[in-house]
Order: sequence, then structure tokens, then C-alpha cells
Amino acid sequence: MLGFYPVRVLPSKTAILPVNPTFLPRSEDEREMCTRTVYCTNIDIKISQAEVKNFFESICGEVTRLRLLGDHMHSTRIAFVEFAMAESAIVALNCSGMLLGSQPVRVSPSKTPVRPRVTHPTLH
Repeated sequence: MLGFYPVRVLPSKTAILPVNPTFLPRSEDEREMCTRTVYCTNIDIKISQAEVKNFFESICGEVTRLRLLGDHMHSTRIAFVEFAMAESAIVALNCSGMLLGSQPVRVSPSKTPVRPRVTHPTLH
């Protein structure tokens, strides 16, 4: 019982996995980046990177880096959004549940920084 209401606890539909340690912050700078970064799930597959950026910039503030991930095997995508200011990331947490395309986006604090992509030379 919670107050006067019965509570039903159901098994999770998703596995709770620990973050791969190689993705965790490696320096004080990366820890600071995490305070400015949010992790977004349930992003409509039809939404572009520019649309995600515009959504957050119009509500929260300047986006400095954005990584939109996903494939056609899943019906939704995820994104890491890094802001110029930590305050913008805090505002972004309040966007959870807002419609981005046709889906309510879920926003949570990021445990990992958005690192620049490393380009590997192709082997010939």
C-alpha cells in the first residue's frame, strides 16, 4: 500500500545494464561535460539531427554537440545532447514527456560525455 492505494510491482521489460567502463568520464573535463549532457530515448525514427538540435535549443539553450544514434531495426532512436551551459541541461530534463515528432521524448542526465568521433584510417 502507498497511502490508500495498492501498489503492483511488475518485472522490468528492459534489462538494467551497467555502463561500459570505457564510456565513463576519464578526466575532470569529461566529468564537467557530463553535467552539461543529457541522454534522450524514445526519439521518433523520422526525426533528423537538426530537428533534435532545434527542439532543445528553442527550449533550453545552445547545443554544442549532439550524437543521434539508432538503426532501422528499432522503432525509436537515442541521442546524447551536450549544452554550452549546465543550466541548459537541467532545463532539458523538464522536456521529458514532451512530443518530439510523434513520440514523447524521455530525457535523463547522461553518465557519459559525448566524445568527438575518432576517425580511423582505412587499411588498403
